[in-house]
Amino acid sequence: MQLLTKNNGVVSSVRGPNGGFYLTDAARKLPVRAVLEAVGEYGILTKCVLGLKECSETRPCPMHEQYRGIKAQLRQMFEKTTIQHLAEETAKGKIVINNRLVKKK
Repeated sequence: MQLLTKNNGVVSSVRGPNGGFYLTDAARKLPVRAVLEAVGEYGILTKCVLGLKECSETRPCPMHEQYRGIKAQLRQMFEKTTIQHLAEETAKGKIVINNRLVKKK
């Protein structure tokens, strides 16, 4: 949670016995990409799928051409999907969070 609260505005917090974490209206409108960036995982959508440092358009890895389109679709999905949308989908029913099944009551 520290990564999401520190200087990036994804999650806000209040200290104290009645404190906790919450999303502001502005944070709810953020794309899911903001979460990936906050936790240092956005590189997964920009780097070589095989982890090669020298992969590029001029020096492609064996999977470069195949992954290029997939990578663009993933970036678009993480850019268009908002945190609010995920929250709404969560409220609708069963989902998996932290490898535990969460059921709507």
